[in-house]
Amino acid sequence: MLKTIVVALDGLELAERVILTLQELIVPEPSKVILCHVFPPPDVEREVLADRPHPESAEVSYLHIEKQLRSYQQELSVSTEVELVTGDPAEEIIRLANIYQADLIVIGSRGLTGMKRIVQGSVSSQVVEDAACSVLVVKPK
Repeated sequence: MLKTIVVALDGLELAERVILTLQELIVPEPSKVILCHVFPPPDVEREVLADRPHPESAEVSYLHIEKQLRSYQQELSVSTEVELVTGDPAEEIIRLANIYQADLIVIGSRGLTGMKRIVQGSVSSQVVEDAACSVLVVKPK
């Protein structure tokens, strides 16, 4: 029985698909769903986006993501919690799964291939490899 499910959400379109997939699963009533989003550390974000203007401040982005996760809470029929953390995405998702003793992690995949996958890395692949529990990877359309 799935008692605790950690759902890692990143990116609006992919997050919607992950939530729809979660809703299609048969999740029994006493189960708990942890909706999480991982923000990159400030120094990593600056390295990646140094040559591009920031459209939003970190605080506005945080509030936007929190609001979006809270709206997903309303859509789900089971007990939910929201976790917003900062750090390496794969490490933080696995850490949360360990803290909550998750039975399942649900995560989206951006569908990167070739050089993009090598350069940008694959969070979902790392989570599948390192997680102590089962992982459901939701692929983009």
